[in-house]
Amino acid sequence: MTLATLFLYIVTCLAVTVTPGPTMLLALANGTSRSWRIAGMGILGAALSDLLLIGAVSVGLGALLAASEAVFSTVKWVGVLYLVWLAVQLWRSQPAALTTNNGASSTAATAFSRSLLVSLSNPKGLLFFSAFLPQFINTAEPQALQYITLALLTAALDSVVMACYATGGAQAARFLTVKGLRSLNRACASALLSLALFLALYRRANR
Repeated sequence: MTLATLFLYIVTCLAVTVTPGPTMLLALANGTSRSWRIAGMGILGAALSDLLLIGAVSVGLGALLAASEAVFSTVKWVGVLYLVWLAVQLWRSQPAALTTNNGASSTAATAFSRSLLVSLSNPKGLLFFSAFLPQFINTAEPQALQYITLALLTAALDSVVMACYATGGAQAARFLTVKGLRSLNRACASALLSLALFLALYRRANR
């Protein structure tokens, strides 16, 4: 794998990553807590999901998902239900409670698990990596190291972009009233519901 290939991968991956998705919306919502422990754990969970998904692609699980209608449908509907559940939780959340330190550790753990699971329960992520990554893999060279390199780069890029979203959420928390923060949370919740709908309507390209 050449430096030119790595540079092209970084640019392409960054262009995809900056597009708001479930993990980015969660990073924004976590940022409104103004707790970098919560935001950081959310980022860590999403970064771990990148490593796991790319690891799954490297051993062929992406191809299995693309080939099996039953596996694809199961993962898809689990993802839809989880996004809907997250949207409901975010809609009902009370921003005023996020400014306190009560239960901070459990909230940080929740931020980690939500960011991790929202990516792992979305089959589009695994299918995307399955179609995207092989274009940058040199089959004439050992592939394991290449997949590890791309996985680490992806996790690092995701982390940087999510940190920007979380910073935006933290800045919003400085200037918005509790009512304004509640509206922001509900806007994120509505976006998550929209993503759940798109995922529910999503079909494999070979169907």
